[in-house]
Amino acid sequence: MTPDRGVVEVGFRLVDVFCERPFQGNQLCVVPEAAGLERETMQLLAREIGFSETTFVTHAEGDRYAMRIFTPGTELPFAGHPSLGTAFVLVAEGLVASPATQVVAAGEFRIEVDLPAGRARMRQLPPSFGPRLEDRELAARAAGLDPEDLREDLPLEVVSTGLPHLVVPVRDLAALRRAERHGELVPAVCGAVGAGSMYLFAETEEGVTARMFDPEMGIGEDPATGSAAGPLGAYLARYGLAGMPGTVRIRQGEQVGRPSLLEVEVKPEGDSFCVEVGGGVAIVGEGVFRL
Repeated sequence: MTPDRGVVEVGFRLVDVFCERPFQGNQLCVVPEAAGLERETMQLLAREIGFSETTFVTHAEGDRYAMRIFTPGTELPFAGHPSLGTAFVLVAEGLVASPATQVVAAGEFRIEVDLPAGRARMRQLPPSFGPRLEDRELAARAAGLDPEDLREDLPLEVVSTGLPHLVVPVRDLAALRRAERHGELVPAVCGAVGAGSMYLFAETEEGVTARMFDPEMGIGEDPATGSAAGPLGAYLARYGLAGMPGTVRIRQGEQVGRPSLLEVEVKPEGDSFCVEVGGGVAIVGEGVFRL
């Protein structure tokens, strides 16, 4: 941050995460030096940039860094693509070493960055399985679907590996593509079970395709959701779907013009699972906010 005639310049980087090439995946704004910023300023800048998340690094040294994550409407304790994108920027600029430990409100996360390959990978928290939503008709209507479009053999269940999401199994890819987010009903569904989103998925020949409907954080439909991909991987492993436990490729973002690919590996670990989520990362721009 460089003061100039009463103006403070706050540098930022623009990053695409879970992309197979630049200008795909989920957009992220990273503020790598944010130690002097107040919470209100962080929220203001996140609203100004308008991406699903903006991150603010408050400390970086050695192989550890601390950051805060904001959507246009609120602060989050954890998020997937912001974690990978921020780590990638910090390693690329020599501010931390890989593997790095990221410290956020939800806890500590280990992240590995491979700069030549343009990739990053993180280990998420052990999965916790929360409440189930029994009102399948409400869930279907919130997603613009009929109840028969949801799979009857699987539960609508909240799963968290750092942030809770309601996993919603859809009958097939055609039904998933027909889904439409109903802004008045999605908050009701998420509020009923304490979830941060509805994460709809359908099995395909290539793995899984998913869509994330956000209740109120100014996102609408997210093109790539790492904090939900981990829970989905754990859900698939628990119910023996898509060849899991193992590795699964999750396609997301097609409906919003930002095709994304998330790679999730789930391994048994005691009576739980070890969940890792990774994908491609590209730094596509930079600039400054003038405060």
